[in-house]
Amino acid sequence: MTPEQLLRDELTKAAIAIGAPASTVPALERPRDPAHGDWASNLAMTLAKPLGRKPRDIATELVAKLDLSAAGVSATEIAGPGFINFRLNAGAHARGLADILAHGAAYGRANTGAGTAVNVEFVSANPTGPLHVGHGRQAALGDAISALLEGAGYRVSREFYYNDAGVQIENLAKSLWVRVAQAAGIDADIPEGGYHGEYIKEIAERYVSEFGTPPHSTLLAGAQAIVAGARPDDATLFEAMRRFAVAALRAEQDLDLKAFGVQFAVYYLESSLYTDGLVEETVGMLRQGGHTFEDDGALWLRTTDFGDDKDRVMRKRDGTFTYFVPDVAYHVTKWRRGFTRAINVQGADHHGTTARVRAGLQALEVGVPKGYPEYVLHQMVTVMRGGEEVKISKRAGSYVTVRDLIDEVGRDAVRYFFLMRKGDSQLVFDVDLARSQSEENPVYYIQMAHARLSGIFRVGEIDPATITADGVQWEALAEDAERELVKSLLDYPRLVAGAAEALEPHRVAAYLLETARQVHLWYHKHHVLGEPEHILRARLVLAKAARQVLANGLALLGITAPERM
Repeated sequence: MTPEQLLRDELTKAAIAIGAPASTVPALERPRDPAHGDWASNLAMTLAKPLGRKPRDIATELVAKLDLSAAGVSATEIAGPGFINFRLNAGAHARGLADILAHGAAYGRANTGAGTAVNVEFVSANPTGPLHVGHGRQAALGDAISALLEGAGYRVSREFYYNDAGVQIENLAKSLWVRVAQAAGIDADIPEGGYHGEYIKEIAERYVSEFGTPPHSTLLAGAQAIVAGARPDDATLFEAMRRFAVAALRAEQDLDLKAFGVQFAVYYLESSLYTDGLVEETVGMLRQGGHTFEDDGALWLRTTDFGDDKDRVMRKRDGTFTYFVPDVAYHVTKWRRGFTRAINVQGADHHGTTARVRAGLQALEVGVPKGYPEYVLHQMVTVMRGGEEVKISKRAGSYVTVRDLIDEVGRDAVRYFFLMRKGDSQLVFDVDLARSQSEENPVYYIQMAHARLSGIFRVGEIDPATITADGVQWEALAEDAERELVKSLLDYPRLVAGAAEALEPHRVAAYLLETARQVHLWYHKHHVLGEPEHILRARLVLAKAARQVLANGLALLGITAPERM
């Protein structure tokens, strides 16, 4: 058992001994000031009402009933209105490191989810261009949230929803038509709402290379139709260009994701919701449920019956569906596929869709819970270089791509910077800081801590696999820097559990930075190699445990743990 578990058990026994209910579960927290000890409990205050006594009197009784030796407590203090502070002896404090060595890469994992299937949908970018930095932040968030849930025992499916239908895809196909026409010497302009990036020229060149240049008269007539706001008359050729452009940009985005180290289990096409009849089926179910009405030639859903601020149009007068209808149909498929929990990681601009999608699912009355799906919304990213905002990518033409950042600063830095702030906060990505090899660069600082710990074993020509907790004199780890580092390492499972429950990977990023600071402080203040045998063995265990925890935390964020820097 860990020191925390031992102390909690002793507190429970003491509480029951003075008349507390058998169901009492004492809370333990780390004091903000290390001078106040290793643990603090407000148990006396929570028992004041049920026991009808003053908190400080209860605290005195609890301390008197505690078996201090069993819990490894060296000193107690009753503070304020009835807090009990505990300081553990060095041996009891450090003994928890054995648990880290025993579990290795699995340290910090739990089975809270008990195999529950969870769908995590993220990125879900329209296939109209390379992934921009906003998609990158979403990719990092979604992947890290998935990793946290997997570590908590959930069975996670990462899913990418391709919006391969609609106005934007229409404009993509028109943009490609114009670029092919321009390559054939025809004077034509990209339509309003079209795509101007160099990547469209590249796709046009590849189309011509593969299929040849279409007849000049066909291209000209089509370009003129596009300028007039219409589709080209040659529907077969236009559809071929649409399919080619979507496939090319799907492949492009897959390369972006591969460079970022993100993999999806499922790619779901929006167009399949129409071809498989799921949109019409969903609309039919909503109409049968009596939650729809017609007005001014449009079909509406009474989403206000389910908490939305106003009713929403489902089918417009021209017969086309509004965006939220296929979204509802799509989430029906998630429910039918057995995902009783679904999490969508999306940009903050999707805030308005959350209520209407949930309302649509409730209106179906098929057993979907009210909070389904869960949403994690994130703010956009501002990229800075040399003190100035960077807005344009050479290939994309109007925005900075994920690949731009990866090429400049590397995958690890991009991932960490995207995750170091809470998702709903604005993020400024400082390229100069991310490239720097200094203590100011947080990801470099964390990775350097891992490398330094690895260097201890390399310089000492010691195989880490040979370092075990057997026979270690835990009392040797008595220095303040060691005690604080040990506390941080033992807090890792609780930190990860909280981050998984809250869906907040930034907690792990902050934890790693603080733990790295403690590693560097200990490394500079205390030698490992060349010390007396009992100190050497204990500090090697501490170094191995710290190295393991840093590696485990970095892995959750999709960041490497180098052994050399």
